[in-house]
Amino acid sequence: MNDHGPGVPHRESKGERTRARILRSATTLFARSGFNAVSLRDIAIHAGLTHAGLLHHFPGKEALLLKVLSLRDEVDARLLFPGILGPDAPEPEPAERLHRLVEVVARNAETPGLVALYAKLAAEASDPGHPAHQYFVKRYRILRREMTELLAALFAAAGPEAEGNPAAVAQQWLALMDGLQTQWLLEPDSVDMAEQVRAFLRMHGLRPDREEAGADVSC
Repeated sequence: MNDHGPGVPHRESKGERTRARILRSATTLFARSGFNAVSLRDIAIHAGLTHAGLLHHFPGKEALLLKVLSLRDEVDARLLFPGILGPDAPEPEPAERLHRLVEVVARNAETPGLVALYAKLAAEASDPGHPAHQYFVKRYRILRREMTELLAALFAAAGPEAEGNPAAVAQQWLALMDGLQTQWLLEPDSVDMAEQVRAFLRMHGLRPDREEAGADVSC
Protein backbone atom coordinates (compact mmCIF):
# COMPACT_ATOMS: atom_id res chain seq x y z
CA MET A 1 0.00 0.00 0.00
CA ASN A 2 1.22 3.52 -0.83
CA ASP A 3 1.27 5.67 2.30
CA HIS A 4 2.13 8.87 0.43
CA GLY A 5 -1.39 9.96 -0.42
CA PRO A 6 -2.73 13.52 -0.17
CA GLY A 7 -2.27 14.97 3.31
CA VAL A 8 0.10 12.22 4.43
CA PRO A 9 3.48 13.64 5.46
CA HIS A 10 6.47 12.17 3.68
CA ARG A 11 8.73 10.10 5.91
CA GLU A 12 12.36 10.14 4.93
CA SER A 13 13.76 6.72 4.13
CA LYS A 14 17.03 5.52 5.59
CA GLY A 15 18.69 6.18 2.24
CA GLU A 16 17.41 9.77 2.15
CA ARG A 17 18.67 10.41 5.67
CA THR A 18 22.07 8.99 4.74
CA ARG A 19 22.30 11.16 1.63
CA ALA A 20 21.41 14.22 3.67
CA ARG A 21 24.15 13.36 6.18
CA ILE A 22 26.68 12.96 3.37
CA LEU A 23 25.70 16.33 1.90
CA ARG A 24 26.05 18.05 5.28
CA SER A 25 29.51 16.54 5.75
CA ALA A 26 30.57 17.47 2.23
CA THR A 27 29.34 21.04 2.72
CA THR A 28 31.30 21.35 5.96
CA LEU A 29 34.54 19.94 4.56
CA PHE A 30 34.39 21.73 1.20
CA ALA A 31 33.77 25.02 3.04
CA ARG A 32 36.65 24.35 5.42
CA SER A 33 39.30 23.13 2.97
CA GLY A 34 38.04 23.59 -0.60
CA PHE A 35 37.19 20.95 -3.17
CA ASN A 36 40.69 19.87 -4.11
CA ALA A 37 41.93 19.24 -0.57
CA VAL A 38 39.02 16.98 0.43
CA SER A 39 38.73 13.33 -0.55
CA LEU A 40 35.68 11.08 -0.65
CA ARG A 41 37.24 9.11 2.19
CA ASP A 42 37.40 12.30 4.27
CA ILE A 43 33.71 12.92 3.65
CA ALA A 44 32.80 9.29 4.38
CA ILE A 45 34.64 9.37 7.72
CA HIS A 46 33.02 12.68 8.66
CA ALA A 47 29.59 11.25 7.81
CA GLY A 48 30.24 8.02 9.74
CA LEU A 49 30.27 5.82 6.64
CA THR A 50 32.66 3.58 4.80
CA HIS A 51 34.09 4.70 1.48
CA ALA A 52 32.01 2.03 -0.26
CA GLY A 53 28.92 3.17 1.65
CA LEU A 54 29.32 6.72 0.36
CA LEU A 55 29.85 5.51 -3.22
CA HIS A 56 26.53 3.67 -2.96
CA HIS A 57 24.83 7.09 -2.83
CA PHE A 58 27.17 9.27 -4.91
CA PRO A 59 29.31 7.97 -7.79
CA GLY A 60 32.14 10.43 -7.25
CA LYS A 61 33.33 13.66 -5.68
CA GLU A 62 32.31 15.83 -8.63
CA ALA A 63 28.71 14.58 -8.51
CA LEU A 64 28.64 15.23 -4.79
CA LEU A 65 30.03 18.74 -5.20
CA LEU A 66 27.45 19.71 -7.81
CA LYS A 67 24.64 18.37 -5.62
CA VAL A 68 25.88 20.40 -2.66
CA LEU A 69 25.99 23.54 -4.80
CA SER A 70 22.60 23.01 -6.41
CA LEU A 71 20.63 22.42 -3.20
CA ARG A 72 20.75 26.02 -1.95
CA ASP A 73 20.27 27.35 -5.47
CA GLU A 74 17.05 25.36 -5.80
CA VAL A 75 15.70 26.90 -2.58
CA ASP A 76 16.74 30.42 -3.57
CA ALA A 77 15.39 30.08 -7.12
CA ARG A 78 11.93 29.22 -5.82
CA LEU A 79 12.05 32.23 -3.51
CA LEU A 80 13.64 34.82 -5.80
CA PHE A 81 13.34 33.83 -9.47
CA PRO A 82 10.55 31.24 -9.80
CA GLY A 83 10.26 32.01 -13.51
CA ILE A 84 13.48 30.14 -14.26
CA LEU A 85 11.86 26.98 -12.88
CA GLY A 86 9.12 26.99 -15.50
CA PRO A 87 6.46 29.19 -17.11
CA ASP A 88 3.78 28.13 -14.63
CA ALA A 89 5.71 29.18 -11.52
CA PRO A 90 4.05 32.16 -9.77
CA GLU A 91 6.12 35.33 -10.18
CA PRO A 92 6.24 37.82 -7.27
CA GLU A 93 6.12 41.54 -7.99
CA PRO A 94 9.52 43.20 -8.61
CA ALA A 95 9.40 45.08 -5.29
CA GLU A 96 8.74 41.84 -3.42
CA ARG A 97 11.62 40.11 -5.20
CA LEU A 98 13.90 42.96 -4.15
CA HIS A 99 12.87 42.56 -0.51
CA ARG A 100 13.48 38.82 -0.72
CA LEU A 101 16.95 39.32 -2.19
CA VAL A 102 17.95 41.50 0.77
CA GLU A 103 16.47 38.92 3.15
CA VAL A 104 18.62 36.23 1.53
CA VAL A 105 21.73 38.35 2.19
CA ALA A 106 20.68 38.66 5.85
CA ARG A 107 20.00 34.92 6.01
CA ASN A 108 23.46 34.16 4.66
CA ALA A 109 24.92 35.78 7.76
CA GLU A 110 23.39 32.89 9.70
CA THR A 111 25.04 30.20 7.53
CA PRO A 112 28.78 30.88 7.55
CA GLY A 113 29.57 27.39 6.29
CA LEU A 114 27.64 27.91 3.07
CA VAL A 115 29.05 31.41 2.58
CA ALA A 116 32.56 30.02 3.00
CA LEU A 117 31.76 27.18 0.60
CA TYR A 118 30.66 29.49 -2.19
CA ALA A 119 33.49 31.98 -1.62
CA LYS A 120 36.17 29.29 -1.66
CA LEU A 121 34.77 27.27 -4.54
CA ALA A 122 34.00 30.30 -6.73
CA ALA A 123 37.68 31.29 -6.49
CA GLU A 124 38.86 27.73 -7.19
CA ALA A 125 36.43 27.40 -10.09
CA SER A 126 38.02 30.26 -12.03
CA ASP A 127 40.29 27.47 -13.31
CA PRO A 128 38.55 26.10 -16.45
CA GLY A 129 39.60 22.60 -15.42
CA HIS A 130 37.77 22.75 -12.09
CA PRO A 131 34.64 20.53 -11.98
CA ALA A 132 32.51 23.47 -10.80
CA HIS A 133 33.78 25.91 -13.46
CA GLN A 134 30.77 25.61 -15.74
CA TYR A 135 28.41 25.61 -12.76
CA PHE A 136 29.69 29.03 -11.62
CA VAL A 137 29.81 30.43 -15.16
CA LYS A 138 26.16 29.46 -15.61
CA ARG A 139 25.22 30.67 -12.10
CA TYR A 140 26.63 34.15 -12.62
CA ARG A 141 25.15 34.34 -16.11
CA ILE A 142 21.68 33.57 -14.73
CA LEU A 143 22.09 35.96 -11.79
CA ARG A 144 23.21 38.81 -14.06
CA ARG A 145 20.28 38.24 -16.40
CA GLU A 146 17.64 37.93 -13.68
CA MET A 147 18.96 40.86 -11.63
CA THR A 148 19.23 43.06 -14.74
CA GLU A 149 15.59 42.34 -15.61
CA LEU A 150 14.55 42.97 -12.01
CA LEU A 151 16.43 46.27 -11.81
CA ALA A 152 15.01 47.44 -15.14
CA ALA A 153 11.50 46.87 -13.82
CA LEU A 154 12.28 48.59 -10.51
CA PHE A 155 13.89 51.63 -12.17
CA ALA A 156 10.92 52.00 -14.52
CA ALA A 157 8.45 51.82 -11.64
CA ALA A 158 10.39 54.21 -9.40
CA GLY A 159 10.55 57.00 -11.98
CA PRO A 160 13.12 59.82 -12.05
CA GLU A 161 14.29 59.31 -8.45
CA ALA A 162 15.90 55.98 -9.44
CA GLU A 163 18.82 55.93 -11.82
CA GLY A 164 21.38 53.56 -13.23
CA ASN A 165 22.05 51.22 -16.10
CA PRO A 166 20.34 47.96 -15.03
CA ALA A 167 23.04 45.67 -16.45
CA ALA A 168 25.88 47.68 -14.90
CA VAL A 169 24.15 47.97 -11.52
CA ALA A 170 23.45 44.21 -11.54
CA GLN A 171 27.16 43.47 -12.01
CA GLN A 172 28.10 45.99 -9.33
CA TRP A 173 25.55 44.46 -6.95
CA LEU A 174 26.95 40.96 -7.46
CA ALA A 175 30.51 42.22 -7.00
CA LEU A 176 29.47 44.02 -3.82
CA MET A 177 27.90 40.87 -2.36
CA ASP A 178 30.92 38.72 -3.21
CA GLY A 179 33.30 41.25 -1.66
CA LEU A 180 31.16 41.69 1.44
CA GLN A 181 31.04 37.94 1.96
CA THR A 182 34.84 37.73 1.94
CA GLN A 183 35.16 40.62 4.39
CA TRP A 184 32.45 39.13 6.60
CA LEU A 185 34.14 35.72 6.67
CA LEU A 186 37.37 37.39 7.81
CA GLU A 187 35.77 39.67 10.40
CA PRO A 188 32.07 38.86 11.00
CA ASP A 189 31.48 41.45 13.72
CA SER A 190 32.74 44.30 11.54
CA VAL A 191 30.59 43.78 8.45
CA ASP A 192 26.80 44.02 8.16
CA MET A 193 26.25 42.54 4.71
CA ALA A 194 22.52 43.18 4.50
CA GLU A 195 22.81 46.82 5.58
CA GLN A 196 25.57 47.53 3.06
CA VAL A 197 23.41 46.03 0.29
CA ARG A 198 20.49 48.20 1.43
CA ALA A 199 22.72 51.29 1.32
CA PHE A 200 23.85 50.42 -2.22
CA LEU A 201 20.26 50.03 -3.42
CA ARG A 202 19.19 53.30 -1.78
CA MET A 203 22.01 55.07 -3.63
CA HIS A 204 20.20 54.13 -6.83
CA GLY A 205 16.83 55.37 -5.58
CA LEU A 206 15.40 51.97 -4.65
CA ARG A 207 13.63 50.96 -1.44
CA PRO A 208 15.02 47.61 -0.26
CA ASP A 209 12.77 47.19 2.81
CA ARG A 210 9.04 46.56 2.93
CA GLU A 211 8.64 49.35 5.49
CA GLU A 212 10.18 51.86 3.08
CA ALA A 213 8.05 50.69 0.18
CA GLY A 214 4.94 50.91 2.33
CA ALA A 215 5.70 54.47 3.37
CA ASP A 216 4.59 55.85 -0.01
CA VAL A 217 1.27 54.08 0.30
CA SER A 218 0.46 55.61 3.68
CA CYS A 219 1.41 59.16 2.68
